[in-house]
Amino acid sequence: MSRYIATRAMRGANALVTEAEFMLQKALAEKGPDAPIAFPNTAYYLPTIYAMTGIAVEKLGQLKEVLRHARELLHPLPAPSKWTPYLGETLDSGMATLFAAETIEAIRFLYGLQPEPRPGFQLAGGTVYPQLGESMEGHLNGPIDDIRLRAWGIQLVDGRMPGFAAIVGCAKNNQVAVKIVRELQKRNILCFLCGNVNGRSIIDQLHEEGVELGYDTYTVPFGTDTISAIYPLGFAARSALTFGGLKAGMAQEILLYNKERVFAFVLALGEVDDLKYAAAAGAINFGFPVIADTVIPEILPTGVTTYEHVVSMPFDQIEGADDMEKAERLIQKCIEVRGVKIKMTEVPIPVPYGSAFEGEVVRKADLRVEFGGKYSRCFEYLYTAPLDEVVDGKVELVGSDFSQVAPQGHMNMGVVVKVAGRGMQTDFEPVLERQIHYFVNGASGIQHVGQRDIAWIRISNAAAEKGFSLPDIGKILHARFHADFGAIVDKVQVTIYTESTLFDEWLAKAREAYDYRNRRLADLTDDKVDEFYSCTLCQSFAPNHVCVVSPQRLGLCGAYNWLDCKASFSINPTGPNQPIKLGRLLDPVKGYWEGTNQYAAMGSHGVVNEVSMYSIMENPMTACGCFECIVMLIPEANGVMVVSREDTSMTPAGMTFSTLAGIAGGGLQTPGVMGVGKFYLVSPKFISADGGFKRVVWMSSILKETMAEELKAVAMREGDPDLIEKIADERHVTTVEELLAWLEAHNHPAMLMEPMF
Repeated sequence: MSRYIATRAMRGANALVTEAEFMLQKALAEKGPDAPIAFPNTAYYLPTIYAMTGIAVEKLGQLKEVLRHARELLHPLPAPSKWTPYLGETLDSGMATLFAAETIEAIRFLYGLQPEPRPGFQLAGGTVYPQLGESMEGHLNGPIDDIRLRAWGIQLVDGRMPGFAAIVGCAKNNQVAVKIVRELQKRNILCFLCGNVNGRSIIDQLHEEGVELGYDTYTVPFGTDTISAIYPLGFAARSALTFGGLKAGMAQEILLYNKERVFAFVLALGEVDDLKYAAAAGAINFGFPVIADTVIPEILPTGVTTYEHVVSMPFDQIEGADDMEKAERLIQKCIEVRGVKIKMTEVPIPVPYGSAFEGEVVRKADLRVEFGGKYSRCFEYLYTAPLDEVVDGKVELVGSDFSQVAPQGHMNMGVVVKVAGRGMQTDFEPVLERQIHYFVNGASGIQHVGQRDIAWIRISNAAAEKGFSLPDIGKILHARFHADFGAIVDKVQVTIYTESTLFDEWLAKAREAYDYRNRRLADLTDDKVDEFYSCTLCQSFAPNHVCVVSPQRLGLCGAYNWLDCKASFSINPTGPNQPIKLGRLLDPVKGYWEGTNQYAAMGSHGVVNEVSMYSIMENPMTACGCFECIVMLIPEANGVMVVSREDTSMTPAGMTFSTLAGIAGGGLQTPGVMGVGKFYLVSPKFISADGGFKRVVWMSSILKETMAEELKAVAMREGDPDLIEKIADERHVTTVEELLAWLEAHNHPAMLMEPMF
């Protein structure tokens, strides 16, 4: 290993720990040791410190112990005569850097500061940081909140988001910066942005070029200083705690988890100063390699990362390519070094395409045309036809395109997809049809909302100017159905109807099919099948977690139901969704079968021996962390509360969703606590062994609002039409005492039911 890298990293670490000690001393004098310290919207305290040391920092004075530990990790700069080519001292310096960086950021929050830098104190290497008490304006992100972490969970575990990149510094020019981010977005790799070179950051470059930054586009700007890189590494630490079932203080296990399961890398753009070397050493601890676009010494494999540790790929020395191709090759090198597994489809349309664009919103000012919504109708319908009746790749527009529609105008549109395949079944039609939402949303500048006959599509001015037209929707669907469902789909033909007579005709056909499917799904119950399905998608993050999916209990992420799993097994017989032969029924009330118990023991590697399909109180199903809701027992109320992941409020249990998730996730089996998909709430089998839906005494209001019709039907089924009004929510109740008073005043049935335990 290069002595130069070790010297620079150690020097940067020493400087940052010294600065953190100075800032802490000053803050203690001004705020006192009992001043509260926290990162907002996370249950993991200061996450890197918490994960690595087990110290749950809640007060300013506790940071003295953290910095003492950081100081102990530092080493004197190596003398030439005593230099040994080992990585250990450099890694220690990197970890000390992370502790110091997180300390500084926590003190900034104590003073009400945001992560954007302003002129202040200066460290070796020229990096500038703010002083305490300065005004720090800006709109950059602090730490990723726990709700967002779990919202990304299913994408991380099923491969749609194969990893993340921490981009530090400033690209050669604005166009290269945009190209780098677009190449990562195309591959659905999450981008965390921070750092600067001589005061200029890639964040500035992207902003100047009008690139939309934020959670929804997979490009998250943390801050224009290097120590903001602590946030991506804190995100990685929380991933191990959230999805891996690991505990705070299990440093070696957490670092190995990240090396083996979290596919991340650092891309260092521009000059690398002392602090960047130190931060890079911190990232290498996690198994994350560093790739630089400048000339720096390299570190060849020594086992900490999967392949090379530090790779130099000087941008200006890449031969035979223009800047755009050089940027693409740089990203390809990053992916190669980290071993990121990319699931990517080339779609022949004139706008960028990838899952990173799914969150884009086309606002009124940017709108070229819309289909559906308030002023027009839009529907989507997929059906199966014989092979000889489908012309693969044929995309036809019947009616006019939107070229004659006034800007910000609207028109009716129907998207009809005809598929054929030797492995295709009519049961798969609604499964594939639901994918249209995700497939169309992947086009940059296209917004898709809803499904069936309430679809709503908006096309932006930018997309239209680049040549996007209605047949491009068909091209997207043809490419993606072949790529994602090639095992069952051999031919795909798409017809788009805007002509009024045929639009009405096909809308009627589609609605007839929707009604049939609804009736068929409603009749599909657990006792009418002889097999359930496993789902181990989340084992990439929660190694001992297993979902058992039945017709009346969908996956806890809400993304997979029994038919989805059946389709998945047909597509990939060796994949994560395997049939579970039920065998002998052991307990029809609690939902025990020989087959489900055997699979639970095998799939969880012996951690879980039994699983009850219908009870929260006895051997409930485990969860990984991707659940849509948490159901938890409230003993005093003789019922359960249901907390949505979108709900950040305090619950009667005295904990927020983020805190509760630490109890429900990680593959743990905790009686009285369970992560679920929200539509499991309306199933007749919802905790039916414990009294069913009448046990719900508190529910996040967002669930009441977004599932109003479904919940109304449940109340009628339970024989209590006013049941939903009797259930409290955060608008009225946040404590157990308030909840009991509410239930008494509203005569909730749980008050008269048998005790839950």
